[in-house]
Amino acid sequence: MQKITNFLMFTGRAEEAMNFYVSLFNDAQIVSITHYGPNEAGIKGTVMHASFTLNGQLFMCIDSSVDHGFTFTPAMSLHINCDSDEEIETLFNALSANGNILMPLDEYPFSKKYGWLTDQFGISWQLNYNQ
Repeated sequence: MQKITNFLMFTGRAEEAMNFYVSLFNDAQIVSITHYGPNEAGIKGTVMHASFTLNGQLFMCIDSSVDHGFTFTPAMSLHINCDSDEEIETLFNALSANGNILMPLDEYPFSKKYGWLTDQFGISWQLNYNQ
């Protein structure tokens, strides 16, 4: 059976981002990580390939040593239905720190509490809590 996994391409901060995300979510862990060594295609010490889980959801990531001229955009985001007011507040504050708030955490016609942001690594997050 085919499984779809989110694959995140960073440019030197993959391990930092992965550690940050794992620290914020339950049932989260780094599953595997391989770094570039000397004389390999990537920058020594950066992530050749890694996988991690957040709330049991598998993600993969790499550090690209190639300047592609593009990065993450809000056109694709990770959507989280939070279980409590405390959870959405905690996640919103942590993820928006040094990032960019696209829609402030507030009540909207479609949600009792919702916020949309881009984190310090460029990943877009939509957080929702509907009691």
